[in-house]
Amino acid sequence: MLNELKRLFQYKRNSLLNMEKEEEVPIKKRTKSKNYKQTLNRIWQYLAFNKGLLFLVLFMVLLSSFLGLLGPFLVGMAIDEYIVKKSSEGFILLLLGLAGIYVVYSLSVWFQNYWMIGIAQNTVYEMRTKLFQHLHKLPISFFDKRQHGELMSRMTNDIENVSSTLNSSVIQIFSSLVTLIGTISVMLWLSPLLTLLTLIIVPLMFYGMKWITKRTGKLFKEQQKNLGELNGFIEETISGQRIIKTFSQEKKVIAEFTEKAERLKGAGYWAQTYSGFIPKLMNFLNNFSFTIIAGIGGILALKGMISIGVIVIFAEYSRSFTRPLNDLANQFNTLLSAIAGAERVFEILDEEDEFLHETDLRELDDVRGEVEFQDVTFSYEEENQTVKNINLHVSPGETAAFVGPTGAGKTTMINLLSRFYEVDSGCILIDGQDISDIRRESLRQHMGFVLQDSFLFQGTVIENIRYGRLSATEEEVITAAKLANAHSFIMKLPHHYHTVLNQDGSGISQGQKQLLSIARAFLANPTILILDEATSSIDTVTELKIQAALKELMKGRTSFVIAHRLNTVQNADRIFVLDNGRIIEEGTHDFLLMQEGVYYQLHSKAVALTNG
Repeated sequence: MLNELKRLFQYKRNSLLNMEKEEEVPIKKRTKSKNYKQTLNRIWQYLAFNKGLLFLVLFMVLLSSFLGLLGPFLVGMAIDEYIVKKSSEGFILLLLGLAGIYVVYSLSVWFQNYWMIGIAQNTVYEMRTKLFQHLHKLPISFFDKRQHGELMSRMTNDIENVSSTLNSSVIQIFSSLVTLIGTISVMLWLSPLLTLLTLIIVPLMFYGMKWITKRTGKLFKEQQKNLGELNGFIEETISGQRIIKTFSQEKKVIAEFTEKAERLKGAGYWAQTYSGFIPKLMNFLNNFSFTIIAGIGGILALKGMISIGVIVIFAEYSRSFTRPLNDLANQFNTLLSAIAGAERVFEILDEEDEFLHETDLRELDDVRGEVEFQDVTFSYEEENQTVKNINLHVSPGETAAFVGPTGAGKTTMINLLSRFYEVDSGCILIDGQDISDIRRESLRQHMGFVLQDSFLFQGTVIENIRYGRLSATEEEVITAAKLANAHSFIMKLPHHYHTVLNQDGSGISQGQKQLLSIARAFLANPTILILDEATSSIDTVTELKIQAALKELMKGRTSFVIAHRLNTVQNADRIFVLDNGRIIEEGTHDFLLMQEGVYYQLHSKAVALTNG
């Protein structure tokens, strides 16, 4: 237990030191108040879609606040007019009136909560839908630079945080503000002196809250950040269980998880600890205020300056005065946590849509498949060029192959051709048209992809193949599967083409998953075909079966093949050998062997490995 406390206090000390360092960084967008104000304004824009219901909720808040103030006032009147004077005439009527007030009060609270839940759910639905839609408009580069689990955390945890805050906090903040204003007004009318004495607690409350919230805001933001990192790590380790177990790295990932969980626990511990000071502070100030009213009010009553009923009203109103302040303080911390989550959501929504500037771009029609790279240069990082001054020309219907060592730039060439990334300089032409002038969606409709990592969606086999062309009939899907030599193993599945596959494709082999991906490409019937290590996960026997099908598929189509296994590219019309981002050799298989250059060396090593 002692070690645990030491670790938490050491974490707190380090986190506060880090915060002080962060505050020294002169970056405007890190200014807390500016971000909070901007984020609240954006949340309001979503809430504004339900203006009608919001006005009804506000009306119910005003009604319930008025009735909440009227009840104690009538109780004070009852004491002065009936109990002190020992008169019963009209007392029953007053009690019935009080009962009616509290019934209407309860109904107004119920309606405002009911309507606010609907507003909150509609708002969060809009936010979640826009975020999901926007994710599908972001470039591949965006996803390459971020953990998928961290993005999932923004889609789920952060938005749910906003949802829970809107469900509970918005009404409470409105109600507290109205109650606070109404309470002070009535208290001033009844006794300005007692009101001023009650307000003594406000400066104490203000400075106490300032001290607390200065720390909780940063800690809640850090908590959300650590939660996102932890979710990303969990998603990564679950996806990589096979590798973890293969290399017996369970202890390593458990240690990493523990370290990340410790950081999350530390941030959460101190965020909740500091925010926990708020009710304690408010309870102390509430009791302090009650003591002042009881003491000073009693003296004034003895001197005949005020009545006992007024003291009772003030005693109740003092609680009504500190309660909304307490609620505002508590909800402020909840609001800080929600704003931290909303900021992370808006951060994604502010990422530039890759289709944003495509309104003036044209469609790509009647594609023949002529592809040309003209002095193309590209770098993922500014100081390190991945491809350098690439020039090549592929005629319609030709098969071009890219070979070379890992990191030579083969897959990058395909990423540039499909506009997953934009060239730094130079241009890429299809049928003489610069692809930067063509809408990405139109460009990719003419391309078919079979990638190294075969991905299956949760659904039936036929649904997964039909992903290549959603309008395809079942007969067309079966034909595509036969061309890919997938039909025979599909027919052995429990429900054939209607067998449901999990997202990871459990129940079928990696090679069979790749065959389904190839069937998608057959079904898409593209003009330009891209095979990125398409047969890397397929055994030799299966590979031989699909070579004839791939050869038939590539007839009349411009095809780009990336492969480390050189036997899959020997029949290519032209082979481009890349090294360090440059084309160093070009020609047919036989021509390159005759040159006895890099391709010859790669081929010789492959033959030697095959012969073992």
